[in-house]
Amino acid sequence: MTDNLFARPILLDCDPGVDDAIAIAMALALPEAVDLRAITCVAGNVPLSATSRNALRILELLGRTDIPVHAGSARRIMSPEGRNSSAHGADGLGGIDLPDPKAALQDEHAVDAIRRIARETPGGLTICAIGPLTNIALALLRDPGLADHLREIVLMGGACFGPGNTTPLAEFNFYADPHAAQIVYDFGIPIVQFGLDVTRKALLSDGFSAALAESGNAVKSALGRMLGAYESRDPCLHDPCVIVWLARPELFQLIEAHVEVLHGEGPGSGQSLARVQERHLQGRKPNCRIATEVDRAGLEAILSDCVDRLVRMQQGA
Repeated sequence: MTDNLFARPILLDCDPGVDDAIAIAMALALPEAVDLRAITCVAGNVPLSATSRNALRILELLGRTDIPVHAGSARRIMSPEGRNSSAHGADGLGGIDLPDPKAALQDEHAVDAIRRIARETPGGLTICAIGPLTNIALALLRDPGLADHLREIVLMGGACFGPGNTTPLAEFNFYADPHAAQIVYDFGIPIVQFGLDVTRKALLSDGFSAALAESGNAVKSALGRMLGAYESRDPCLHDPCVIVWLARPELFQLIEAHVEVLHGEGPGSGQSLARVQERHLQGRKPNCRIATEVDRAGLEAILSDCVDRLVRMQQGA
């Protein structure tokens, strides 16, 4: 927990994942903007046992084992089976072989941790949800009054104005648990959505990852090798956009919309349907803001600065 009274208290719900790992790193590097209270894990890019382990591995790499990590949902709400992504390699972190974590997971389930931390946070907690929304949906279903303790949900998910990356219509996080996504949108909590509409534009310049990997510094090298392994499958910085917006909202353009997540069987499952124009809203009020544009150069600059900050933090500078 930071001593900066101006930092926004957040809980990061994630499924690490390379881009989740970069988001975690950036959250730790921006204490003037972000006060990371805890990390909760969900099955997604890889199964829950791997996402939880990866969160611990990243925190140990960055020297921040003081951040509690809670394991959560191992499957989506309406099915005994989960869905995983191949973009992050077999272990979820690009196969760079980070050491096994020495720290342990917290005993408290992620759903209970979300409820407790939100109620303990004066002024409201911001949830940064960068994996499937299962943990968040279950916390709200179990404790509907939780919504009053959430300042906002800033999430990575959806593809409103272009094709999906898992099916022709659906982005991975919403496809992995479409019922959970719709439950979250139904609660009326302020939502800022970073979907493929903007994250496909969040690209690093050629050679950025290689320069980190070849730097000779352990932290830079690990992050660079992760990014390098990931870029061959998916070059977009999806999840870090959520953290960057908290620190530098001027780097993004957003529009208001009413978003519905289709969750029936068939090829449309997980599609995010956005109504923007008045004739499409038909009396519905917008339930979120959707990011549509990003300053790529600004995004890369803040990532580079965050990596340098992390190195200085570990060196005690």
